Amino acid sequence: MSPARVITADEDKEDQNLDLTLRPKTLAEFIGQGKVKRNLEIFMKAAKQRDEPLEHVLLHGPPGIGKTTLAHIIAHEMGVNCRVTSGPAIEKAGDLGAILTNLEDGDILFIDEIHRLNRVVEEIFYPAMEDYALDIVVGKGPSARTLRLDLPKFTLVGATTRVHLLSSPLRDRFGTVYRLDFYEEEDIRKIVERSAKILKIKVHGDALHEIAKRARRTPRVANRLLKRVRDYAQVKGDGTVSPAIAAEALKELEIDRQGLDDIDRKILSIIIEKFGGGPVGLTTIAAAISEDQSTLEDVYEPYLMQIGLLARTPRGRVVTESGYKHLGKEAPASLQSKLV
Repeated sequence: MSPARVITADEDKEDQNLDLTLRPKTLAEFIGQGKVKRNLEIFMKAAKQRDEPLEHVLLHGPPGIGKTTLAHIIAHEMGVNCRVTSGPAIEKAGDLGAILTNLEDGDILFIDEIHRLNRVVEEIFYPAMEDYALDIVVGKGPSARTLRLDLPKFTLVGATTRVHLLSSPLRDRFGTVYRLDFYEEEDIRKIVERSAKILKIKVHGDALHEIAKRARRTPRVANRLLKRVRDYAQVKGDGTVSPAIAAEALKELEIDRQGLDDIDRKILSIIIEKFGGGPVGLTTIAAAISEDQSTLEDVYEPYLMQIGLLARTPRGRVVTESGYKHLGKEAPASLQSKLV
């Protein structure tokens, strides 16, 4: 996938500084995901009243929708530190031991891409999560013995875009599991409005709506589009983001009114033109667009399915009637039978 793709929800280096600037600090500031917020608020208040660490939390869902932000908010609301790492970064038991022994009581350990934890490391995690203890093997062969090291009572917050890849023993050790889903358009509009105020960007109300419509219901994409539109307004206008400037900028970025770019449209077009609209297998589609299968499944497909342009059937992927209409094509009479 090209790093220049504006509407990818994956974080790049440019996003990191922007995310830090715009990241809400409290649940009250966090827009959207109402059910998750309400449950977290209750569990955090109960834990604080009992003077206990929060139960381990697993957050899963598409990229760019606030999993990292929620981990930092949990730490802020609980009044503790947040240590951030990722599954691939913990390569061996010693790495995990160094992290865990440097935590303090109540601290949050946030592990992004937790589904990519090394299996050996994962097994060492089990007693750490259950008993706040680290088992260390000393020596080799018949003389080897196990030492148990007590750990601070920490809270693990794991995040993943592929929850099905987590092993059952690891998943079962989380006290609470939350799915974060794509946002409603109105919530995205509020997020763009909040970000514009923080960045001191003058934006008309209709322009906020124009950006929100094309942000793929994803906060990270919305903030990135806001920044691109701001740049366009600065160069082509007086710095104010009007509806006309927003529409013109987004047109130049080749992002249509449903948030699709040329790659999304290419996927739909290839399925229709080369494979009769489907059903067609994921591997075949990936080969046809010269893209990695996992990228197609994790990055492109979820949104196309969420807005009803693509359907997953037992026999493969099928472009829906809405997908045909989006490309200005007429759906075949046989479409309904393909969707069964």
